[in-house]
Amino acid sequence: MAQPTSNIQHDSHSTTAQGAWTTKRIALTSLLCAVSAICTLFLEFPILPGLEFLKYDPSGIVALIAGFAFGPATAAVVSVLPYLVHFATHSGFYGVIMAVLATISLTLPAATIYQHKPTFVGALVGMFVGAVCCIGACIIGNLILTPLYMGASFHDVVALIVPALLPFNLIKILINCVVAAILYKPLTKALSE
Repeated sequence: MAQPTSNIQHDSHSTTAQGAWTTKRIALTSLLCAVSAICTLFLEFPILPGLEFLKYDPSGIVALIAGFAFGPATAAVVSVLPYLVHFATHSGFYGVIMAVLATISLTLPAATIYQHKPTFVGALVGMFVGAVCCIGACIIGNLILTPLYMGASFHDVVALIVPALLPFNLIKILINCVVAAILYKPLTKALSE
């Protein structure tokens, strides 16, 4: 007996086809990467007085929203690709690696948790877990990479953790998470239509 065919037509450009990389999803991911790149190139500024070398840019907000809209794979793409543009035009290897490490360690856990629990509470739990992962990754990254690429001693980096690195990363994470929490529902809804 032949199976009945469905009269429902499937949109081959949909972003909801079991997380597949459809034409629409690729286009929207490219758009999110472009917005994130603009953030890294033109909206970068210091947030702690006297520590101008520690600069914030809002690309983490874009990567969080990308992760909530399309999942961890898209969060990873939007966390990495825009910084390659930044690497080619502004800063060296060290700054790019630290920025990617900070962004991806925040967005991947947040997007993964939200993917399994797609509610506001799931987003909050994801961002909290991502924040903890990000703080740990940034401290470890600074302890390993800063002595290698910046010429600072390990002890000098340790001395900077509490007065500089920890407050900077906490402020950066807080800004990213608060703004993403406010914007993610309307933006993810608009992106998935």
